[in-house]
Amino acid sequence: MTAADVSRGRTLPLAAGVLAALTLAAILVPLFAADGARDIGDVLATRLVPPFSRDGRGVWHLLGTDAFGRDVLVRVWTGARISLGVGVTGSALSGALGILLGALAGWRGGVADRAIVALGDALLAIPRLVLLLVIASLWGPGLGVVITVLSLTGWMSVMRLVRADVQGVRALAFVEGAHALGVPSWRLLRRHVLPNALGSALVAITLGIGNAILLESGLSFLGLGIQPPASSWGNMIAGGREWLMVAPWIALVPGIALVITVVACTLVGDALGDRGA
Repeated sequence: MTAADVSRGRTLPLAAGVLAALTLAAILVPLFAADGARDIGDVLATRLVPPFSRDGRGVWHLLGTDAFGRDVLVRVWTGARISLGVGVTGSALSGALGILLGALAGWRGGVADRAIVALGDALLAIPRLVLLLVIASLWGPGLGVVITVLSLTGWMSVMRLVRADVQGVRALAFVEGAHALGVPSWRLLRRHVLPNALGSALVAITLGIGNAILLESGLSFLGLGIQPPASSWGNMIAGGREWLMVAPWIALVPGIALVITVVACTLVGDALGDRGA
């Protein structure tokens, strides 16, 4: 075993542990937060409190407060619920769509294969961020719109992987034997072909989680995603732009959380891909 193999073996549990810790904090911190930590109250007494300081009422804030006196720590983990939820849901739905279309294209071939591949190539030719911006601006901002847009614009790479794997498995001898024995095509695809073709798709879906979180944050930053007063990392960073010189923690804290999450998702996906290879 080489040093690179040892390093890769350590990366997966470390990155997965970081994601587990982030998810646990997103569940528990808002649940046990003090009453009013996310509300706008006595703004003059609580606004722009630096990290590790007390506000005018004597309440201590680990990561400070924003321009409206809301606790940044609580808002970051409340926003994590939305950002992580949107990332996982959007990537899972786009992955499911990609698996379905890839299996159909690889198994049926012919016109279905050419039509699905042509649609995927056409969508890949358009930059995803531009497509996201156009659709989000036409439909209007909101949580449902963000998840739908991410699902409809992220399936192409998964489709290509599944299509190639299904075509490879379809050429194996056991598939021809099953056909000769009269096994229905749908049953053969569901029980024998797809389970052998999902490994690379699962890696792509894992990598897509970080990308979906980043895209959701970008949409929210531009005002086309999650709308205030609901908090997501993107709109928190956008809200902290004008205070960067006075209160940089407002934008830096969600920005750091975003970077850590995306890097952890990427490391998990890369490690799973290396194991599969």
